[in-house]
Amino acid sequence: MNIIINFCPTGMVPTKAMNPNVPISPSEIIEQTHEAYELGITIAHLHARLDDGTPTYQNSIYGKIIEGVRRYCPGLIVCVSSSGRTHRAFEQRSEVIELRPDMCSLTLSSLNFASGASINQPDMIARLLDKILDYGVHPELECFDLGMINYGKYLLQKRNIDRPMYWNLLFGNIAGWQPKFDQIGVAVNAIPEGHHIALAGLGRYQLAVNSMAIAAGFGVRVGLEDNLWEDQKGTKSASNIGLLKRVHQLLAIHDREVMASKELGLQNQKVIV
Repeated sequence: MNIIINFCPTGMVPTKAMNPNVPISPSEIIEQTHEAYELGITIAHLHARLDDGTPTYQNSIYGKIIEGVRRYCPGLIVCVSSSGRTHRAFEQRSEVIELRPDMCSLTLSSLNFASGASINQPDMIARLLDKILDYGVHPELECFDLGMINYGKYLLQKRNIDRPMYWNLLFGNIAGWQPKFDQIGVAVNAIPEGHHIALAGLGRYQLAVNSMAIAAGFGVRVGLEDNLWEDQKGTKSASNIGLLKRVHQLLAIHDREVMASKELGLQNQKVIV
């Protein structure tokens, strides 16, 4: 069985002060993604930052990252972010879609984190989805609770979309699902049959959720975006490649392989090279 690995190196929150291994500049992000690509990943879920580490939506920076990743990681599925944690205007959140990445994240409701909120109003979600589809991009449907899955299925039904979608199910946020077997079971059973599913564990739960996902045959999301520590006590800073190598060890234990990007088949057919 081949397993999706969604590599998430940067995110919007981690800083070099929190962990010096967090890639911030386009060159750092490209280099670490290339290293991960050579080890084996399916998707690169990428965020852009300004020189001072502040999250940005600007295509002038995103464009450099996408161009570099596509140059050094041919065929890799490139996913970008339309997050509402920092930038709230539709024009800001949707600008990156115009670069025609393969995928773009779409969080399916507003939610609270321990340090802030991600605001995703229904009209914003619908407008982002429509622009994603108009540009030939595939939505990366991100869910932190059961209501988000319900709303995602509602949107797909309203737009008569019946092809398999890619769902990220995230566990460990204080205001959402917890990484327990019963909650994971309810979540994955709510996804339509034939769709692609990857599980993420936030913070100290990353390894546990990676382990459960691989054992059950689901995809995984891994990287410093979700977890800064190599150990459960938070005493040793992790690296993206160290976390990824751990996933590969789990794959070997369970006699599974990394799913190739072309096998997942979510590349944007409208990419302009």
